Amino acid sequence: MRGTITDLLAANAGHAREFGDRFDDVQEAQHPDAVTVCCSDSRVLQDHVWGNDRPGRLFTCGNIGNRVVQESDAGPVVSGDVLYPLAHTGTEVAVVVGHTGCGAVTATYEALTDGIDEPAGIEHSVSLLTDFLEPGVETLPDGLDRAAAVNHLVEYNVDRQVEFLLESEDVPDDVTAVGVVYDFQDVYTERRGEVHVVNVDGDRDVASLREENSEVADRIRRLWAY
Repeated sequence: MRGTITDLLAANAGHAREFGDRFDDVQEAQHPDAVTVCCSDSRVLQDHVWGNDRPGRLFTCGNIGNRVVQESDAGPVVSGDVLYPLAHTGTEVAVVVGHTGCGAVTATYEALTDGIDEPAGIEHSVSLLTDFLEPGVETLPDGLDRAAAVNHLVEYNVDRQVEFLLESEDVPDDVTAVGVVYDFQDVYTERRGEVHVVNVDGDRDVASLREENSEVADRIRRLWAY
């Protein structure tokens, strides 16, 4: 067996020793506080971002581009893995987690500007973002370099995913949808690994969000007010 697998199994043995008694209350059912929709990126430790070490606390979904959308015979719908906890476990908070330097957003930006040549599976995933991001690409501020353009579009993508949740008839009305960006590139501050709130239930205005959420005002900021 490859050494990587051996190392993973050794690490899991430590996990099992530490976590063995933490499943007592969730063996038969789960009622997570939030569903998080993260990007599939090795640099984004999806539960560890929140300091989570409690089984049952978070329902964690991951995919290319932190998408809440999937294609169906009926057209675009909220992805089943995101919708399940909102519909069946009493979860009332959905958090869309973008991140700086996102490869999926970069690929979508390139697809909309220069075109890409990727395997069919990757092209399909990117295609699920193109309709969301195309208006953003067309309205980017002038003078941005490629990295800055991508990070502006990271916010824009988070906004569009939150919007899709809010507009879906499948999502219960009492669900709060929050958009955040995880920064490990010193884009928002020099505190690498910090999560920054950019959108709450469709509100993108930093001033009003800070006023309404004063206890976390220092964690609310945006690159792009459009």
